[in-house]
Amino acid sequence: MGGVEKKDGIVLNNFNSTANLTSNSGFQSTLTLGSKEVINEKAYDPFEHRNVEHPTSTMGSLAHLLKSSLGSGVLAMPAAFKNAGLVMGVIGNIFIGFICTHCVYVLVKTSQEVCVEAKKPSMGFAETCGAAFEFGPKKLRPWSNFVRIFVDYALTCTYLAALCVYVVFIAENFKQVLDVYAPNDNLSVQAYCALTLVPLVLMSQIRNLKWLVPFSAIANVFLVICFGITLYYIFKDLPVKSEATMVASVSKWPLFISTVVFAMEGIGVVMPIENEMAKPQHFLGCPGVLNVAMTVVVTLYGLVGLFGYMTFGDTVHGSVTLNLPKDDVLAQAAKILMALAILFTYSLQLYVPMEMIWRQLKDKITVRYHNITQIAIRTAAVVGSVILAAAIPNLELVINLCGAIFLSTLGLLTPAIVDTVHNWDRGLGFFYWKLFKNIFIAMISLLAFFAGTFIAIQDMVNKISADPVLEKHLNTTRS
Repeated sequence: MGGVEKKDGIVLNNFNSTANLTSNSGFQSTLTLGSKEVINEKAYDPFEHRNVEHPTSTMGSLAHLLKSSLGSGVLAMPAAFKNAGLVMGVIGNIFIGFICTHCVYVLVKTSQEVCVEAKKPSMGFAETCGAAFEFGPKKLRPWSNFVRIFVDYALTCTYLAALCVYVVFIAENFKQVLDVYAPNDNLSVQAYCALTLVPLVLMSQIRNLKWLVPFSAIANVFLVICFGITLYYIFKDLPVKSEATMVASVSKWPLFISTVVFAMEGIGVVMPIENEMAKPQHFLGCPGVLNVAMTVVVTLYGLVGLFGYMTFGDTVHGSVTLNLPKDDVLAQAAKILMALAILFTYSLQLYVPMEMIWRQLKDKITVRYHNITQIAIRTAAVVGSVILAAAIPNLELVINLCGAIFLSTLGLLTPAIVDTVHNWDRGLGFFYWKLFKNIFIAMISLLAFFAGTFIAIQDMVNKISADPVLEKHLNTTRS
């Protein structure tokens, strides 16, 4: 290497030792990867080098993606429409859905392209972000490790926070049903959060995506039934509530954005799902797993959000199932089915933070203790989510905060930055349209982050002030 070698009239300068020459000199080609010139080397295909122990089918991957996006957030859509109004809710739902889909697309596309440059079969979310900087502009390459670590920890915090939403959701739905049959023994939401501990610990021990497919399929069936029952009550004698506005105050729009982003965004599970597909070529493209899943998601979210707000108006709760009749058996069935669907989804959401945590720890622990360590970490994660959920048992507040702080940053801002860095030296399109597009997405993300967080905290303060029990406690403390 570094010298000059002559063979059959071909001169090779600074030839890469990893390249493979074809024996037939009549088939010569040159391609450039980064700044390295490679001659007569077949382009690296990451799909050919993937060795997944338990690959997931295309339909199984579609079920996982649908389940990761069609969680408790879909039932928060009427509350989201309350913060936007009927007209702006419909427009905003389609617009935010398109933006979320596009951000997932550019992230996966970037991952597949940097896998070729890095000659790796697959990459996770954080690895993709770090590699985009590593193979991007020279001045940004020293930041690659920081970006990877930051995204890793941010993603872990995001999904651990989302698990708290799941616990509150399960607890509130079970509480509404069981309070009807045990009116003299009404337990608090915190008590129901504690009761979810045992089943969640058991569910959390399922570690393989392939083994989670049946649970995702069952959860999707429960979701469809629950949506059907919910839509029945929504469309039954559908009047437009007098307080249902066409266009809500602009000051509430950031809450709408943060709630919709929380509901739709499954950015953290996208890369694990794509990486474990038996045929990853089917993830992008048309129709593709991504496009089919997001079309279903946006349509269902729009229907539930629009008609749910039209029916219940400003009285709508953080989960529209909580607005269904308490004494009606059919409504109670919907609440139980939705709670069980979220319960079966818990392990899928836990998969993302566990992947990061275990990657950091597995090389530091003796192999014989790997299994017991996994059990301990997963149990600790469940216990932590239950404790935090019990501390803040307000579903709408937790959803707004999670969407504004975490998912707007990771789901919108991060893909926009990664796409810009990755294409900086490769071309930003005609009149730099990719740059302007990503700046626009970043602005939406920052609006949701700052304004959404501020308004959510302000609402929290107002609810505390309006709570007579808590206000009495605070007055006692002051005196």
